[in-house]
Amino acid sequence: MTTAIANDRLRKRFAKWDLDGSGSLERSDFVQEAENVVRAFGADAQSPQAEELRAAFTTLFDHLATRAGQTPAGSLSEEQFLQVAEGMVTEGGEADFDRVLGPVVQGIVGLCDRNNDGVIDAGEFASWLTAVGVDRSQAAAAFVDIDTNGDGELSVAELLSAVRDFHFGRSDVELLG
Repeated sequence: MTTAIANDRLRKRFAKWDLDGSGSLERSDFVQEAENVVRAFGADAQSPQAEELRAAFTTLFDHLATRAGQTPAGSLSEEQFLQVAEGMVTEGGEADFDRVLGPVVQGIVGLCDRNNDGVIDAGEFASWLTAVGVDRSQAAAAFVDIDTNGDGELSVAELLSAVRDFHFGRSDVELLG
């Protein structure tokens, strides 16, 4: 992965998550992002799945803030976010990335797994992409790329791997919008 690709992707992530346009990330931006995803899925905002996703996003913010030397009540500048996120990708490695972003992926799976079988089929995956603002026309090709074992279903591990591969520059499939 080149630094330019990583920085570009992280800058896009910062802009997407800076929901209030303040130029910094606050915990409230992450709560709002979770609520936007819940709403995009048409889920009940009070459901256990919605609460799980909110908790995952706030835990993610708390982790980033702490690594930047801030408190969860603080905020992150774009520079701080880039430094912490790049360090997580380049220094922390895949295990650190999975530990921090795994709950977010699991939370999204909880919202789109309509039949509650713990995996995502092609239709559920297309709904995921639409809900996070990715063009639905990319769903079929992306599904095939992500389904590494070819069983026609996407496990949480496969989905997390795809999110990680995007941020590590090994894939162009962006699952978090």
